[in-house]
Amino acid sequence: MPTDAEFAALVEPFRPELLAHCYRILGSIHDAEDLVQETYVRAWRGFGRFEGRSSVRRWLYKIATMACLTALERRARRPLPSGLGAPSDDHRVAVAESEPSVAWLQPAPDALFAAGDPAAIVADRTGVRLAFIAALQLLPARQRAVLTLRDVLAFRSAEVAEMLDTTASAVDSALRRARSRLAEAGPVQDDLAEPDEAVRRALLDDYVAAFTRADPDALVALLRADVELEMPPIPTWFTGRPAVLGFLANRVLSRDLWRLVPTSANGQPAFVIYERTGDGGYEAYGIQVLTLVGTRISRITAFMNPDLVPIFGLAPELAK
Repeated sequence: MPTDAEFAALVEPFRPELLAHCYRILGSIHDAEDLVQETYVRAWRGFGRFEGRSSVRRWLYKIATMACLTALERRARRPLPSGLGAPSDDHRVAVAESEPSVAWLQPAPDALFAAGDPAAIVADRTGVRLAFIAALQLLPARQRAVLTLRDVLAFRSAEVAEMLDTTASAVDSALRRARSRLAEAGPVQDDLAEPDEAVRRALLDDYVAAFTRADPDALVALLRADVELEMPPIPTWFTGRPAVLGFLANRVLSRDLWRLVPTSANGQPAFVIYERTGDGGYEAYGIQVLTLVGTRISRITAFMNPDLVPIFGLAPELAK
């Protein structure tokens, strides 16, 4: 058996990509962190039986994938509101109450997936995009695992079959079904049309200024005509610029309540949102993740859960 230090030196470089892998399958960064830790415990206990017939990386992926599949036997899929029902194009509709019984998809800070090896698979931003993670949640657990191992991580069918204790033909069949289901869900690689860095920076700066000033009119030029807004845990969501702007103007930006701190999540621009309190300070409200297409914002996903803020490395409160 290796020493603790030798074992850590062997397996720790793979932690960021294993975290991304577990997050893709589970849809929860909290659950993913727990399962990666469980993966390392299992690997340590089973290292004496590791015969070196595969790489350490592939061996760790086998352990992590099987741990995730076992966990999913006891857990429901994690949707976004857009995965549960149709949108509204009228901001005047009654907004449904929050759904505390639903385990919602969570955003994931890009910083957790940073890897020292530039060739690591987690450098591929499309593999953790919100649209892709949300689409994965539509798949049965085993198809979810097969698709991520084959299409995101580029393992061969025979390698995936060994990881999942099945046959290469069964892997190929599951992959075909998973790809077909994802195609039905619509495009998930919208990042390919993102603006260049200068345009992106100006767009985000203007967005922050509009929220800080409580100026919904300033958002008109920033949003696509088909922009969408969803706000888990609220199941109601909106589509179209009139509906999104109407909702923001009447229910969000009626007063200057907000402070936005830039961050990044799921390979996308994001903000930690703080709400002003009665004493003039600010307390954590949640996380907003933006999807940019061309030179405008195509989707605002506002996770209204202050418990998500600590995983982005920011304080629960800001001074006046």
